[in-house]
Amino acid sequence: MTIASMTGFARSQGHVAGPLGGAWVWEARSVNGRGLDMRLRLPSGLEALDAPARAAAGRRFKRGNLTVTLAFDPTRDTAAPVVNTALLDTLAEAAAAVATRHPDLAPARIDGLLSIRGVLESAETTLDDAEAEAARTTRDAALMAGLDQVLDALAAARAEEGARLDPVLTGLLDQIDGLRGQATGLASAQPEALRERLRGQVAALTDAGSGLSEDRLYQEAALLAAKADIREELDRLAAHVQAARDLLAAQEPVGRRLDFLCQEFNREANTLCSKAAETAMTSLGLELKAAIDQLREQVQNIE
Repeated sequence: MTIASMTGFARSQGHVAGPLGGAWVWEARSVNGRGLDMRLRLPSGLEALDAPARAAAGRRFKRGNLTVTLAFDPTRDTAAPVVNTALLDTLAEAAAAVATRHPDLAPARIDGLLSIRGVLESAETTLDDAEAEAARTTRDAALMAGLDQVLDALAAARAEEGARLDPVLTGLLDQIDGLRGQATGLASAQPEALRERLRGQVAALTDAGSGLSEDRLYQEAALLAAKADIREELDRLAAHVQAARDLLAAQEPVGRRLDFLCQEFNREANTLCSKAAETAMTSLGLELKAAIDQLREQVQNIE
């Protein structure tokens, strides 16, 4: 089926190689929403991914409240440290001069000199501007590829949920159409039932000495009978059922249109109940409204 739910979850993880690399984990989840609302959570220093990440989500989804989170653990630099020999020589000369002036002090040790900030440099700090930019480009491209993976997985999860919803929606449409068929069968008997009731009411009014003529009363009764004709509502219900089936087979998001169609279903059911001239028709109308409410509840989750 082509319909998709707005509910889903996906997770993807990987590793970026290079001086600015590290382990990453993308998570994406979505729930119902009137439009597309994306909440993106990125680690500090990766804010440049915000705009392209939102664009990537917008290309895949039209509706739903999305929460997308990136966790990034930078790789600890395990390469051999680089010794800043110029700084170390300067510190060693200064230590020797101090030792000459203060022979009572313990001489400087090499481990103490190496622990001074700036003497040992990591490989990352030795990158020039061009190398750092290239490393960031490589890292960001890998992270965006990971985002594509998790968004594709989320789209697949939403499609799977939509496939599970399809038989439910189809079943409810079948139920609505079946109730419409039963109402069509009762519709032919409804005018006669209404006429019998009106005959009794007219007789009661004429016996009570009403100032209205019998002809006028029968004209009013005929007008009421015409207003109680439900064939137009039943025809519209049949058209709405077919329209809903067509939307379920469409190759595009149809949730909004299905939601609007459910409002039309409900309007016809309300009118049918208001025009019911007998208990059986009223009962059918209430069953119809219950089935339409169930349909609309399920449609709320369709993209």
